[in-house]
Amino acid sequence: MAADAVCALFVCEGNRHRSPTAEKLYSATPGVAARSAGLSSLARVELTEELLAWADVVFVMEARLEKLVRRRFVLGEKRLICLKIPDDYQFMQPELITVLTERLVPHLGEPK
Repeated sequence: MAADAVCALFVCEGNRHRSPTAEKLYSATPGVAARSAGLSSLARVELTEELLAWADVVFVMEARLEKLVRRRFVLGEKRLICLKIPDDYQFMQPELITVLTERLVPHLGEPK
């Protein structure tokens, strides 16, 4: 990873569909280091203080999750952006890729 890469952390509930899709979408994008996590104790990768410390920007999928992150963790000046994407999609579903791309391009540029 380049030293000047933006470290983007994508957060949903279970880290099974939305956030792993976003991570995969941006995993090969130059200038972006992507990781994902979930808020549930049953998440594939659970959100931790260490992951938050790693991230330059945190993208949460829903307003409800944004509130939970703010309640559970001290964010300080960390940028937290809500994408407003409901839990209506499967991993790598074309419609999910479309909505993720539309909402993330202004922040991270076009995925590669």
